[in-house]
Amino acid sequence: MDATSPILERISALHPKRIDLSLGRLERLLAALDHPERRLPPVLHVAGTNGKGSVVAMLRAMLEADGKRTHVYTSPHLVRFNERIRLGAEGGGQLVTDEVLTEALSRAEEANAGEPITFFEITTAAAFLLFAEHPADALVLETGLGGRLDATNVVERPLVSIITSIGIDHVGFLGPTIGEIAAEKAGIIKRGVPVVSAPQRPEASAVIERAAARASAPLHLGNADWTVVQEHGRLVFQDNDGLVDLPVPRLAGRHQTLNAGVAIAAARAAKILDDPASLEAGMTRVEWPGRLQRLTKGRIVDSGPRDAEIWLDGGHNADAGEVVAAAMADLEDRVSRPLFLIAGMLSTKDPTAYFQPFAGLVRHVFTVRVPGSEAAIEAGPLADAAEAAQLSAEPAGSVRTALRLLSENWRFEPPPRILIAGSLYLVGDVLAQNGTPPT
Repeated sequence: MDATSPILERISALHPKRIDLSLGRLERLLAALDHPERRLPPVLHVAGTNGKGSVVAMLRAMLEADGKRTHVYTSPHLVRFNERIRLGAEGGGQLVTDEVLTEALSRAEEANAGEPITFFEITTAAAFLLFAEHPADALVLETGLGGRLDATNVVERPLVSIITSIGIDHVGFLGPTIGEIAAEKAGIIKRGVPVVSAPQRPEASAVIERAAARASAPLHLGNADWTVVQEHGRLVFQDNDGLVDLPVPRLAGRHQTLNAGVAIAAARAAKILDDPASLEAGMTRVEWPGRLQRLTKGRIVDSGPRDAEIWLDGGHNADAGEVVAAAMADLEDRVSRPLFLIAGMLSTKDPTAYFQPFAGLVRHVFTVRVPGSEAAIEAGPLADAAEAAQLSAEPAGSVRTALRLLSENWRFEPPPRILIAGSLYLVGDVLAQNGTPPT
C-alpha cells in the first residue's frame, strides 16, 4: 500500500501536524478499540538515535532462527507503508498484505470517529490491532520518535527496554542537548523491566542510569555490564553470563559490531531464546534494507557507470555520517575505488555536520532534492553545505542525472564506488526506481 491510497490519505488529514508528541489521543483511540495494547505478545521495545533499525533486524533474525513467530513494527517505510508491519508466522514473518492492513486501518478510522490524531498514532493503533489478533511469540517494537511521548510507549510492561546509541537529532522535538534527548529516550524504561543500553556518551549514560535506578530496572550498559569486539574476523560478546564467539553480522559497516552487541545483550536480558545457536544464526541471516545496502542489479544500477559499485544508506545525522564514512574507508582499504557521493537531505538535519567525515575520502558530491518531501533541502544549498565541509560539490536534478554527469564528465580507473545517502526517503525513492523494493 503506498501513500496515495485513499485510506492513508484520509487519516493523514486528521491532524494538522505530522508530529505532535502526546499519548492522550492514542489512549482514547485504544480504549475505543478495547485496548489491543494490553493483548500483545511479549514486547522487546527499542528506542535510540542511531542503530534502532539494525538492532530490530538482528533481534528478528535471532528470534525467527529460534523458531519464534515474531511480529515487527518499524518506521518509516522505504517504498510501501506495509514495510512498517511484519506479522510473525511459522518459518518467518511476512509484510502485512494490503487487504489485512486496509481492514485494520478502517477499524481504527471508524473507532477514531474523526477526532484529531496524528498519522503515526492512528497507524500504530491499527498495528496493535493486528499484533493482538495474530498469535505470535514476540513483538519487536521500534519507537517512532523519542520515547517518553512516543505512541509505542503505551505498552506498560515489555520484556526488555532497549536504548541504542544516542546522538543529536530531532532537536525541535527532543531538545538540543544529549542529556535532554537521552531523557526522552529513557522514557521507555518501565518499573522492574530490564534495560539494555548501547555504550553512551557520559551525559547520556548518566541520565539512563538515573532513570533505571528510579524505576528499579536492572541496567545492562554497554562497556560496563557487557562488551563486544571484533577479533580475528569473529564477534566476541561477553557479559555476566559468560562469553560467546559468533560470526560477524551480515550487515556492512564496523558500527554493526556495536549494534550486534546491543541485540545480543537484549536477547539475553529478555531470556527469550531457547537455543544459544540462535545468536549465531541471527548474525548470518540478518537483513536490513537501505542501510549500507549494496545494489547489484536494477534500473538505477544499469543507468550508472559500467561496473560501478553502488551503495545506499539512509543515515542522516552527524553520527551517521561518521559511521558511514568509516565503512566507506574500510571498503577503500580492502579494494580501492574512487568514491563519489550522491546526497539528499531534509531541512531538519545538519548537512554540513553529516558531510564533514567524508572530507578527504569522497572525490566529488552530487546533491539532489529528496523527491516528494516538502522539508527537502534544495540541491543548491545542499551543495553549499557540502563545500562548507571542504568537499567538491555540485547540484544535480536527480539521482539519474547525477549518475549521467558522473559517466559523462569524470574519468576513473578502476570503476567508481558510488554512495547514495543522506535520507531514508531518498533511499526509498531509489529502491522504487531501481525496481528492488524491500520484501
